[in-house]
Amino acid sequence: MSAPGLPAGPLWSIGCGNMGGAMLRRWIAAGLDPASVTVVTRSGGGVPAGVRSLTAIPADERPATLMLAVKPQQLDIVARMLAGLRPAMLVSILAGVEVSALARRIPADAIVRTMPNLPVAIGQGVTALYTDSSDPAVRDAAYALAAALGHAEWVADESAFDAVTALAGCGPGFVFRFADALAEAGEALGLPAEQARRLALATLAGSAAMAVAADDPPATLADRVASPGGSTREGLNVLDADQALIRLMTATLAASARRNAEMASAARG
Repeated sequence: MSAPGLPAGPLWSIGCGNMGGAMLRRWIAAGLDPASVTVVTRSGGGVPAGVRSLTAIPADERPATLMLAVKPQQLDIVARMLAGLRPAMLVSILAGVEVSALARRIPADAIVRTMPNLPVAIGQGVTALYTDSSDPAVRDAAYALAAALGHAEWVADESAFDAVTALAGCGPGFVFRFADALAEAGEALGLPAEQARRLALATLAGSAAMAVAADDPPATLADRVASPGGSTREGLNVLDADQALIRLMTATLAASARRNAEMASAARG
């Protein structure tokens, strides 16, 4: 039995790395029966408790939901393993691989492209979804899986997926780097390294929670914190000069989006 809202029937995952494993563990925590899950990996290890672990595709079986959780470069190898399987719903987390590229390699009744980010491991992730299926049952099942991981949003136009991946999929890496930079800057002012790290992380956590709960946009919150002539305003003046922070983040996301587009181009070939 699956939890209410989660898809019924066997769920297979091809691959179980950091992201795939985190997703499976959250689904099981949300009520998905681990006995309904099969993971296929080269090693056959590292899967959640109670899940069937195999090193080859089982013969004479067909999953209701098949998740691709391997590296994009492994798509063609995996596709040969899955020849003739035809799952009811194929869910892909492969960055840069479009629905059309998946459909040419792995026929399925419906294909859903997703982009989760790492905080799905604690149920506070962001997952973007795209499908060309108009079947409400498919869309409901895919959304239920994504919503169990945190915030979920449909992307109407697949061409926007590279940008969504750059912002939300890659975003945690950029936030972690900012947290590290904030701590190092505090250390440069004379704080002990561990104290600076604790203060930076707590500041980010509290500020993010406040921004999510606020009715006003983050820019307004920043101005509200910054009193005229005060110390916060002096620091913001550095970030705002010539739109330094905006230009830096725009270049950062553009680099990630370009790489997503390159992977999409390779998958089309």
